Amino acid sequence: NLVLQDEDTMREETVRRHGFADGLPVIEIDQLFPNFAETAEPYAYLSGATMPIDTALLRALAKKYEVQDYFEIGTWRRESVANLAAVAQHCVTFNLPMDKIVELTHDQRYADLHSFFSKNLDNVEQLYGDSQTFDFKPHFGKYDMVFVDGDHHTEAVKRDTETAFKLLKNERSIIVWHDYALDPETIRWNVLSAILDGTPADKRGHLYHVSNTLCAVYLPDDFTTHALVPYETPKIYFKVEISTHEC
Repeated sequence: NLVLQDEDTMREETVRRHGFADGLPVIEIDQLFPNFAETAEPYAYLSGATMPIDTALLRALAKKYEVQDYFEIGTWRRESVANLAAVAQHCVTFNLPMDKIVELTHDQRYADLHSFFSKNLDNVEQLYGDSQTFDFKPHFGKYDMVFVDGDHHTEAVKRDTETAFKLLKNERSIIVWHDYALDPETIRWNVLSAILDGTPADKRGHLYHVSNTLCAVYLPDDFTTHALVPYETPKIYFKVEISTHEC
């Protein structure tokens, strides 16, 4: 199993079966959003959180594609869905049941934190189950945007990807996968392999990596892209403003 999960082995296997020797084509974030400016709120700066730029990307995509109905697979403190709740009309977050989390971690406090930022939001619906076995059929065809951030093992990402495409409402609906990369310049090959395996062949030409983020995306539009270049000279920089607010 260690050999199978080795990044070099996964890269060779992915390239053999799918190509994509340089990973997904990269969209520069300032091409996707000219004059990109977004706020990530709430954001806790605690363990297990996404990068602020990834949370800001979710909000910006929701605005660009006029997302009304949002679904996410996998969550932690639910910062992501709390951010989307400020943009979309209806949000659904899906995660393991609390008793299952306690069974796996032996930590009730950790389990309770999974609903921290969304528990008082009226437009957030919380579903519980195992995404590998849950019956998502009642939700098929209902969502403008799906965020995949669950179990990151290969088979789990593949299954969640297959589910995500079935959840999409129409040809303008979009998908975002978190942790496609280990850092913005280093591909996580087992996740890429699973995304490609779970994506219908005719949709793979619309898979991209958004620069400066850990996110892969499925977007209906065509973009000017380039191959990922590690240790690339920065093309843009960001202005970061940080302020605190009481929870």
